[in-house]
Amino acid sequence: MRHRKSKITLSRTPAERKALVRKMAISLFKVGKMQTTAAKARFLRRFVEPLITKAKPDTLTARRYVIAHLGNVEAAQLVLDRAKKYVDRPGGYTRVTKLTTRRAGDATPLVQIEFV
Repeated sequence: MRHRKSKITLSRTPAERKALVRKMAISLFKVGKMQTTAAKARFLRRFVEPLITKAKPDTLTARRYVIAHLGNVEAAQLVLDRAKKYVDRPGGYTRVTKLTTRRAGDATPLVQIEFV
């Protein structure tokens, strides 16, 4: 039974989830918005928002934290640049909007996740 288990697994192993969220976060920071499923968007939001919060001070510790979590120096620089825009904002850096279209293969409802 999965009572009181709040972790989002996405039917993947921990290593697959880590790789998925890293790649999705990097592409979100590069482009600024992306279309995905609702479950993946919620999972991505739980990863991206604390990353921006940690990157706001722009210290060496923050830089190393972001690099360690993304595994990519160029993407970490994108996070630090994005975090400068949200210095006065206390949280809520992303917006998830439901789209009217569905995915072609399995008709899964799509959402758009973007930065505010």
